Amino acid sequence: MKLSKEFFSEDAIEVSKKLLGKILVRKINGTKLKGRIVETEAYIGAIDKASHAYGGRKTPRVQPLYGPPGIAYVFSIYGMYNCFNVITKEEGDAQGVLIRAVEPLEGLDEMAKSRFKKDIGELTKAQLKSLTNGPGKLCIAFSITKENNWDDMTSDEELYLEEPSSKYTLETIEMVETTRIGIDYAEEAIHFPWRFYIKGNHWVSKK
Repeated sequence: MKLSKEFFSEDAIEVSKKLLGKILVRKINGTKLKGRIVETEAYIGAIDKASHAYGGRKTPRVQPLYGPPGIAYVFSIYGMYNCFNVITKEEGDAQGVLIRAVEPLEGLDEMAKSRFKKDIGELTKAQLKSLTNGPGKLCIAFSITKENNWDDMTSDEELYLEEPSSKYTLETIEMVETTRIGIDYAEEAIHFPWRFYIKGNHWVSKK
């Protein structure tokens, strides 16, 4: 079942936790790709110097951050890699969740071709481990680009999030709360414990 707009209407911290174990779905080239979300980070513009919207910043790049809950916000880092975020709370509030890592479930051959130009059986153990264990990596594997900005994942059929089996809930997984990665510029915000991941999962980017 696709996640509803109501699911995303809470603050980014709560949604970051609730997204662990949920399923990212991407339909591309006639193939359905699926991955279990295993690592997330929360960003809250009003109080967070790591957020692109800190201080009420409104540029063309960050406009999706101010959009309605459940839409996609995709931005690039180092001019090379995309990062995929889900907008939360309410329109105008600039809160979002970065999807940092997923555990690949379906469509692995398509993911391998996108990431390494190889069939899944040709990947080394190191390549297989790094297929989707980071925000830029999963965007390449799932063919998520800036063209997906503003996609409403509560209604879109090409990119959305759905419920997993009952095995994966906040009650049945062990969640780790820790600090975020790659935000050394963010002063006191580097200490916010706003990164969440499933303990022991092989696909988490950094433990």
